[in-house]
Amino acid sequence: MSQPLPRDPILEAQHNWERHGWGDVAEPMAAITALMRTQQIILQRAEGVLKPFGLTFARYEMLALLSFARDGKLAMNKASALLQVHATSVTNAVDRLEKAGLVARDKHPTDKRTTLIAISQKGRDLAADATEELNKSIFSESGFSDRDISTLIRIFAKFRKDAGDFSAPEHAANT
Repeated sequence: MSQPLPRDPILEAQHNWERHGWGDVAEPMAAITALMRTQQIILQRAEGVLKPFGLTFARYEMLALLSFARDGKLAMNKASALLQVHATSVTNAVDRLEKAGLVARDKHPTDKRTTLIAISQKGRDLAADATEELNKSIFSESGFSDRDISTLIRIFAKFRKDAGDFSAPEHAANT
């Protein structure tokens, strides 16, 4: 990462918004911009941890999802829905994971239109090793306090639910 900036550019942008007469949206703009920058920082850290495993975070998510599936298989459209990504992204990830011998495509036993993704033992082992490293290097050292984490989970769950990301009983999002 490059040298830290001497000032917070997002705070400066907030002040610019206020000076240009957009004070009513200056704080939300700063919050959303800070959230997006935070996501970039966390993703960069995670990608750095996963690089020695030959994985991107997107490919890791696919392996982790498959490793949690009862029989290590999921329909491609179900994986797309659970990962909340376009089917093209799933196809791209599966292509690369398949080339590495980490997953295989299988025919669905009863639905010829459905393709299953099956994790290999090599993929299962790699997912377990990568998860161990992510837990140690990223998730246990998130940079957020326990209280902040609980607050973020609640805030993000409410936002996501309100945006139609999922539907669940009110208590699930702690709203």
